[in-house]
Amino acid sequence: MPFPYQEFDLSGVRTYPLASRQSKARLEDFARPYEKGSGLGGWIDRLPNILAAADFKAIVARLQRAKREDGGIIWGFGAHVIKTGLSPVLVDLMRRGYVSALATNGAGLIHDFEIALSGATSEDVDEALGPGRFGMAEETGRLLNEAIATGVGRGLGIGQAVGEWMRGAAPPHRADSVTAVAAELGIPLTVHVAIGTDVVHMHPAASGAALGEGSLRDFRYFVSNVARLERGVYLNCGSAVVLPEVFLKAVALARNQGCPLTDLTTVNLDFVRLYRPQTNVVSRPTKGIGTGYSLTGHHELLIPLLAAALIEGL
Repeated sequence: MPFPYQEFDLSGVRTYPLASRQSKARLEDFARPYEKGSGLGGWIDRLPNILAAADFKAIVARLQRAKREDGGIIWGFGAHVIKTGLSPVLVDLMRRGYVSALATNGAGLIHDFEIALSGATSEDVDEALGPGRFGMAEETGRLLNEAIATGVGRGLGIGQAVGEWMRGAAPPHRADSVTAVAAELGIPLTVHVAIGTDVVHMHPAASGAALGEGSLRDFRYFVSNVARLERGVYLNCGSAVVLPEVFLKAVALARNQGCPLTDLTTVNLDFVRLYRPQTNVVSRPTKGIGTGYSLTGHHELLIPLLAAALIEGL
């Protein structure tokens, strides 16, 4: 039977005083207009204490606490961080004591290696793929594979192996290389390789034995680093799959061996939110013991802004 056209009776609607309501947006948390000459500190101080702006300030405070209390700060970064020109920013943070350890994937190492060697990286894949030139830079394939095989043969991980090569070969742009400066400062750099994903695997010099052994050794080093992150911070910058998976397994092993990771802070920083970083970095590892944050935006803006806030001591 069809319903009739009938207006709902509103005469009995119940209301309450506005002042009695719990509201999520309050004037005291609103932004304040920027004042000329107040600098970066003034700008950040005037951000609203709402959503991402509040998270940004909280992340800065967690990083400062980790440095002050020796809680540990691990930066995980993908290739895009290097390709967007941020290695000098990371190098500066390393020298200022805001980096306890570093982790990257194979592509991150490759781009950092090319920057150190030639001051340029990131070929045009669309242009190079058709003629069969993609990934075939001779020095990258030969020298990087040789560095890995030699170092791993001496019992080193991939990050250590390439760092030692940097120290011996002294490439011209090593001052802006994360790998070279990590070796100089004694900061652990671990490299987590998925075989077949990187251009150096296409070269005859590639050794599956060295890549596998070195990457597994680096995983175990990484677990030791993660196990030290009580009141520390892990940042995942621009790795959508490999590092989030590796980080989750490292947390699992650390917890298995009785490392509580109390008050762990995790941060995912990327220009889109994806399942694995959100789940394996932000949510699962901190459940019941810490806090996870996501900052969504371009690396080339957010990482320098975060670094500047740390340097200013905000």
